[in-house]
Amino acid sequence: MVDNVLHGTPDVPVLLRRSGRARRISLRISQLDGRVTLTLPTGVDEREAMAFAREKESWIRDHLERREEDVPVALGSEIPVQGVTHRVVQGQGRRVVMEGGVIMVPGPVERIGARLKGHFKQMARVRLVGASDEYAARLGRPYERISIRDTRSRWGSCSSNGTLMYSWRLIMAPDVVLDYVAAHEVAHLAEMNHSPAYWAGVERIFGDYKPARRWLKSEGNMLHRFKFGD
Repeated sequence: MVDNVLHGTPDVPVLLRRSGRARRISLRISQLDGRVTLTLPTGVDEREAMAFAREKESWIRDHLERREEDVPVALGSEIPVQGVTHRVVQGQGRRVVMEGGVIMVPGPVERIGARLKGHFKQMARVRLVGASDEYAARLGRPYERISIRDTRSRWGSCSSNGTLMYSWRLIMAPDVVLDYVAAHEVAHLAEMNHSPAYWAGVERIFGDYKPARRWLKSEGNMLHRFKFGD
């Protein structure tokens, strides 16, 4: 059995995946969680793939060392909400309360992250439904429904049947960024592509989208650093 780990301090697990379309071994390190993935063509032996990883081990470890560390969400953590940094403190009663740059989270200390994640999901749904309704009305196209998830590879999507999907982590981004993502996905109700006509539609219902788009590209990965105990 092949040992899919680069042993050292620390050990680095390597995920092996096969692809019928791959023509050579390729290496990818996720900017979100530091996961190391080797993609193998169908006929390549796993031992050959791990030998390739060991050849690249110095580069892999250097890349992982330069990656910003994850932030476990707990009492005392600082976390953005709608683009504004808040500090997490112990709350009273039954509701999460935000005021004056502080998030007061009630309940057991070990459940702080999970409780706050649930609250953020609810906040995100309210904001994204409202934004989607507004942009759909401007576009003149209705959507079917909205789902809220914790996606790794995209901030939103629009299916051919009109279902809109969004990442709840957008609630941590500045309001204009969340609104841009909503407009971006709603615009796909008219154009299921990224043609000039599509981008003209985004601009018509949203306005100048370029600053928000740049923020997502440069700062978006930061939102995935926050770990809520899952």
